[in-house]
Amino acid sequence: MIFQPVLNPLLIALLCAPVAVVAIWVLVRPRKSAGVPTTDRRALAGHRALWALRLLLVLACFAMLMRPGIPGGATQTLANDTDIVLVVDTTASIVAEDWGDDEPRLDGIREDVRALVDEYPGARFALITSDAAAELRMPLTTDTTALMGSLEVLRPEVTSQSRGSSIGIAAPLLSETLASAAESSPDRSRMVFYFGDGEQTADTPPESFASSAKYTDSGAVFGYGTAGGGPMRITTGGISEQDGGYIQYQGADALSVIDESNLEAIADQLGVEYAHRTADAAPVLPEAPSMTTDYADSGEVGNVIELYWVAALAALAILGVELARAALLIARLRRLRAPRRRVGSRNREDSRPRH
Repeated sequence: MIFQPVLNPLLIALLCAPVAVVAIWVLVRPRKSAGVPTTDRRALAGHRALWALRLLLVLACFAMLMRPGIPGGATQTLANDTDIVLVVDTTASIVAEDWGDDEPRLDGIREDVRALVDEYPGARFALITSDAAAELRMPLTTDTTALMGSLEVLRPEVTSQSRGSSIGIAAPLLSETLASAAESSPDRSRMVFYFGDGEQTADTPPESFASSAKYTDSGAVFGYGTAGGGPMRITTGGISEQDGGYIQYQGADALSVIDESNLEAIADQLGVEYAHRTADAAPVLPEAPSMTTDYADSGEVGNVIELYWVAALAALAILGVELARAALLIARLRRLRAPRRRVGSRNREDSRPRH
């Protein structure tokens, strides 16, 4: 038997012991002081049975707080020997509203990353964002909750600070991240996924991702946007996504248009496939590299089979008995308090003279 108390055992004992002592004292005290006629043995037996149930309730609560269990349980875990680096374009154009029903492109990226997490359970994920500069937002980790949380709060660069950006600005940081992962874990495979619209607004040619190809076993480049383009809202760095109006160009809403040739060039440099993403189709994801451990052969972690639920069921049953008894006593008390009129008194009232 193994115990995993939710509180210090001494504190649990101090909470339960006084109530248990009172219940035991009521059970063992003499009949005359029990408040029940000594001649009514049935009532006395019922009285003691009630307090025995209350003592059992205290013991059940004590058992629940001590959290008993037995060793021998096991939890199946996933061991995926894959590192996945996500590169997300966070320039102003990533919120252009041409995804689905005029939603921001960033919403589509979030949906696709969620599909990635479901497709490669147990993998380690890293997140890199790129706008005017590249930043490693989250190093390699298996905490996918943190990954999705980072994407939910992700916002594009402030519009007033935008001075043009290169779609390849994250290339050096990506190569560095992959090289570090390959050095620390050479037996793990590596995948790269690039998310963007391919718009090059800097005056210089985009940097090449070719230096990352030797570390990349698989992955994909996903393109977002349409040929017709979508308007972009002004971002001010506030909490709300509806901070201002739309970016203007020559008296009209500026439109961001996807550049698939640039995205295809990035895919060629990384040695992966390119795919144009739309809201009406799920992403086609590559199979995990051959170096990935088979999910079915993952290890098992020792665990404890919890038994506190047995005590919880006992406590629930006793509370049900107490509630039923209380309901009966209330009903009986209401009947005793109901007014009763005698026939004679009613006749006397009727015979009184009326004025």
